[in-house]
Amino acid sequence: MASQSSQLDPVKLGLFVSRMESVCEEMGAVLQRAAFSPNIKDRLDFSCAIFDAKGELCAQAAHIPVHLGSMAYAMADIVDACEWRPGDMVVVNDPFLGGTHLPDVTVIAPCFDDAGVLQAFIANRAHHADIGASAPGSMPLSKTLEEEGVVIPPTVLVRSGVLDKGLLNAWFGDGQHGDFIAQVSANRTGLLRLSEVISALPIDFAVAVNQLQNYAEGIARRRLAELPSGSFAFTDFMDDDGFGHQQLPIAVTINLSAEGVLVDFSGSAPQVAGNINCPLSVAAAAVYYVFRCLMPDEVPVCAGLFRPISLSAPEACLLNARRPAAVAAGNVETSMRITDAVLGALAQAAPELIPAASQGTMNNIAMGGRGAG
Repeated sequence: MASQSSQLDPVKLGLFVSRMESVCEEMGAVLQRAAFSPNIKDRLDFSCAIFDAKGELCAQAAHIPVHLGSMAYAMADIVDACEWRPGDMVVVNDPFLGGTHLPDVTVIAPCFDDAGVLQAFIANRAHHADIGASAPGSMPLSKTLEEEGVVIPPTVLVRSGVLDKGLLNAWFGDGQHGDFIAQVSANRTGLLRLSEVISALPIDFAVAVNQLQNYAEGIARRRLAELPSGSFAFTDFMDDDGFGHQQLPIAVTINLSAEGVLVDFSGSAPQVAGNINCPLSVAAAAVYYVFRCLMPDEVPVCAGLFRPISLSAPEACLLNARRPAAVAAGNVETSMRITDAVLGALAQAAPELIPAASQGTMNNIAMGGRGAG
């Protein structure tokens, strides 16, 4: 093993980045093939990523931006809240603990080396067709989080390699385990492949990851320095929350300077009765997505890429809702409108880089029924 001061040369750093990303891609392939739900198997509504021992994003596959951005924003808090042991996996879907909405369930596994030292975390998030809400598809016209299904705090789902089927039965009943088992299988594949990457490194994994983060941060800062300094504001609107509240503003001011970027959502609407609210992690995902689109294609997507970006939103507003606000549609609809608002502000700073506004919606159509067949 080389000394702690060693660094990967540019070629080896590039190989390291590619191998980390390939781990995430293989996890996604396993998850898709093993899953039962069309949401995962056909719609590909899932994401896979690697985090370091502190919960900072190291690598991801090209999956769902709102999944990965929200995990990147809040994973460190989940890491600190749990006691991690080899062979365990933790499941969570709470939107106010780094989630998005209840159907998006995250399964996290710690990766230990042969000496028993925690090196990293493997995680995947997948959209489940039924999370226990009153309406088929678990996307009801809701007023509180509890109406949207089963809320899962960080809970041990796999203990010493053994899946807790009793826990799943208690939440969802027998026969609804297939997609959870697919997520566990994807993580097991990720753990195996990541262990191979760590073993093959000529330097400590933590040192390599730190070099990766600094490299991505450097690219981000150089790219952002090309934008003009100043303050740029834009306001867009959510049409309706489903309960009579209309024309709800999403106001954003972006301050660009040599120190970095501050994205401030002051002036946005307060949280509402309907389920178009979103936790701050979803707003962060939308912001990260926009700035990722401004970066060179080859930049590794990791925590370092987002270090120059700070985010602020008033508590209990539409984009930083407080429990028990309903959030089922905030993840799918409000996130799109946040993206348009951030792009609208940046268009004033760099109009040649920003595309025309989209229609600000994900065009979701939910269909479902009750009973067999």
